[in-house]
Amino acid sequence: MLSCKHMIGQLLGRQLKRHASHGVTARLLEQRYVELIQPDGRQLKYPSIWLRDNCQCSECFHAATRARKSHWERGPLHVQAERVSYDEQRQQLIVNWQDAHNSIYDLDWLQQRDFSAEARQRYLDEVYKQPAQLWGKPQFGAVTREFAYKDVLQKDSVLRAWLEALAVHGFALLREAPHDTQVVRHLAERIGYIKQTTYGDVFEVKSKPNAGNYAYLMTPLPLHTDMPYYEYKAGINILHTLVQSESPGGANTMTDGFFIADKMRREHPEYYELLRTIPVNWYDIGHDGDAGKPFHSLWRGPVICLDIDGHFARINQNTTKRDSRFTVPLEQALAWYEAYDKFLELAQAEAVEFKTRPGDVFVFNNLRMLHGRTAYEDSAQNKRHLIGAYVDWDTIYSKIRTLKFPNVKC
Repeated sequence: MLSCKHMIGQLLGRQLKRHASHGVTARLLEQRYVELIQPDGRQLKYPSIWLRDNCQCSECFHAATRARKSHWERGPLHVQAERVSYDEQRQQLIVNWQDAHNSIYDLDWLQQRDFSAEARQRYLDEVYKQPAQLWGKPQFGAVTREFAYKDVLQKDSVLRAWLEALAVHGFALLREAPHDTQVVRHLAERIGYIKQTTYGDVFEVKSKPNAGNYAYLMTPLPLHTDMPYYEYKAGINILHTLVQSESPGGANTMTDGFFIADKMRREHPEYYELLRTIPVNWYDIGHDGDAGKPFHSLWRGPVICLDIDGHFARINQNTTKRDSRFTVPLEQALAWYEAYDKFLELAQAEAVEFKTRPGDVFVFNNLRMLHGRTAYEDSAQNKRHLIGAYVDWDTIYSKIRTLKFPNVKC
């Protein structure tokens, strides 16, 4: 018969073994890092200074507003962790600091903020921005997405699918919109907020006498992006076809500008660097909009713009809005024209052409897609008429996240 002491020893041994197999272990590394070893052996490692900066207690964090309360002069640079422990029952990391402050972090909260390369990339791709899928002319049919206008307005699942298609492929088509001049406004407000520009909040695209913009002519409209002369350029362009031209023209043309930039980088790296680094003066002078106020817009930027991660962020191209003032050294101007010519040659070779019908809404990423139009002819009985509006990508990405993560926690 086993003694009571021996039985207790065996029981404690089994408990310790079970704890080692199934529990989470916390340890402090040189007072600079805190490491959690999970039951499967995976390690979560966090800088001590980051943990102190992101303490979730009511003294440091205002949960209702998701705002950090602590002032930087109160730490955390010179406050070190004294000891760490893990509460298995509550699944919480506990950090005791040398200034007698204590912090508690839920394991789930920590796992969502893992510093591993895989977790960081997953957050960038799934929460920050979905990766763009670049495409050339042969892939146009495969990447085209169509949605019913009424479904976008009425169903959140369709709204999200439409916005994600814009984010990934750069464009999408809505069908069967009513013959209503407010369609683009309804779509913009379904997303969030319409963007006000010098052309108003909602604008018309049709031939006009004494046109104040090249788009208001019936001549061919070359491949371009709208408003390269804006530092905060419009994110998407929403174009509703009220009346389409019955002449052979009036078709949309489009090229994926990011695809062309990537092709330049791979096949013509010297030209690519010139288009990425040499600033161009983009401008717009005139008067338009409801109030008819004069404007003089000007912004300097290269044709190809990258974001902080080195991904394509914005294409600037509008031959009609490129200023004759080229504020770069003489020798750079000559080299830039060669690179620009190659860019346009590739863009035109990859351009697709399609003609919208009345009730169609063509929506595209204005930071990415080059768009244009073939020439057309109005008649007394048939005048091509489109209604347009803009929405910024900040607003769009915000909407995608609220739809994708409706119960997100700070």
